[in-house]
Amino acid sequence: MQFKTVRIDSIDILRGLVMVIMALDHSRAYFHYGSFFINPTDMETTTPILFFTRFITHYCAPVFVFLAGTSAFMVSRKKSKKELFKFLFTRGIWLIVLEVLVNNLIWTFDPGYSKIVLQVIWAIGFSMVCLSFLVYLPKKIIFLVGIILVAGHNLLDGIVYKGQGIKDIIWYLLHQRHFIDSPDFRFVFGYPVIPWVGLMALGFCFGTLYEKEFVQSQRKKWLLGLGISLTVLFFILRGLNIYGDLVPWSQQKNTVYTVLSFFNVTKYPPSLDYLLITIGPTLILLYLLEDFKPKITGFLLVFGKVPLFFYFLHVFVIHAFAVIGLWISGEDWHRMILTAEVFQKKSLLDYGYSLWLVYAIWLVVILLLYPLSKKYMQYKANNKDKWWLSYL
Repeated sequence: MQFKTVRIDSIDILRGLVMVIMALDHSRAYFHYGSFFINPTDMETTTPILFFTRFITHYCAPVFVFLAGTSAFMVSRKKSKKELFKFLFTRGIWLIVLEVLVNNLIWTFDPGYSKIVLQVIWAIGFSMVCLSFLVYLPKKIIFLVGIILVAGHNLLDGIVYKGQGIKDIIWYLLHQRHFIDSPDFRFVFGYPVIPWVGLMALGFCFGTLYEKEFVQSQRKKWLLGLGISLTVLFFILRGLNIYGDLVPWSQQKNTVYTVLSFFNVTKYPPSLDYLLITIGPTLILLYLLEDFKPKITGFLLVFGKVPLFFYFLHVFVIHAFAVIGLWISGEDWHRMILTAEVFQKKSLLDYGYSLWLVYAIWLVVILLLYPLSKKYMQYKANNKDKWWLSYL
C-alpha cells in the first residue's frame, strides 16, 4: 500500500536553507588551510570570520534530526502504529548502511575503507530506529523521554572511557566522541547518539503543531514563544556557566574573542547549550516563514525536498573538485584519497586555500547542483507510486 506524506513548505524551505549552509561547511573542510587537522573554533588559532563560517553550520545537524522527527509525525498520520514502526525501523537501518558504505566512500574516496566515521546520517538512522519503538508510547511520554535525553545528557560528561572493549565502544556510540586507531585503520565515533535520539523524539512531538486541526495563528504563537524561550534559556544557562556544555566559556584576549568563546558550544555530542542556540532561532525562523516567503524560498524549497539526494551528491562533487584542484595545480591528486594513514601522519597539514575561495567554490557547487536537484524533485513528484523513493 502506498502512503502519501504531507509536506509543509515552511519546513522544506528551512531544510533547504540548512542544506545550502551545510555545503559551506563541507567546502571549508575540503579546501581551507589545514582544515582536516585544525579546529575552526579553537580560540588560539581561529579568526572571527572563520569562527562564524563554522558556527553558522552548527544549525545543520540539529535541524536535520529535529525535522526528521517532525516528518515521522507527518507519516504517522497516514499509517497504523505497526506500519509506522516498519517504515521507521527499515529506513533507519537503511540510513546506517548508507552511512557506512556510501557516505564514507564519497568522503574519503578510499575503496579500502581504512577510515570509517559515524556521522550525521548514522545519528539520524539510529535515532529513527529508536523512534520506531517510541511511537508505541503516548506522546506525553515521548516528549518526556526527549526532554530527559536532551536536557540531562550533560550530567554524563564526567564519564570518560579510553579502552577498546565492548563497554567502551558502547559508551562511545552513546555519549563520548572517540576514535580507535590501528596502524592501517581508523574508526571514528563522531556522533554519539543519546542527545540526537532525544532531539528526534522532540521533533516528533513538535509535529503536532502542523496537524490540520491546529489553527495557523495558534501555531505561530507557539513557534515564536518556544523559539524566544529556548534562545533566552541559552543565554541564561551559558551566562551562568555551570551546566549545559562540556566546555565553559572564558575570558579571552579581547571582547570579540570572549564573545566567540561564549558561543563556542560543544557539538560532539551536542550539548544542551548547543541545542538551545540552534533550535531556538530555528523555531523563530519557522515562525517568520509561515507568512513571509521571499523569492529565494522557491530556490531553497528544491533542496529541502530532496535532502538525502543533495547530501550525497554535494559531498561527492566537493571532494571531486578538491581532487581536480590538486591535479590542476600540478600536485599529486592521490593526496585527496583520505586514508587512515593521511590522518595519522597529518600528511595534508600543508594543504589548503584561502577562505574567500572556499566561499566561491561553495556558491559554484550550489548553482551546479540546483538543476540536478530540481530534476530529481520533479521525478519524485511524478512517481509517488514508487515506494522506494521514500527511502531516497
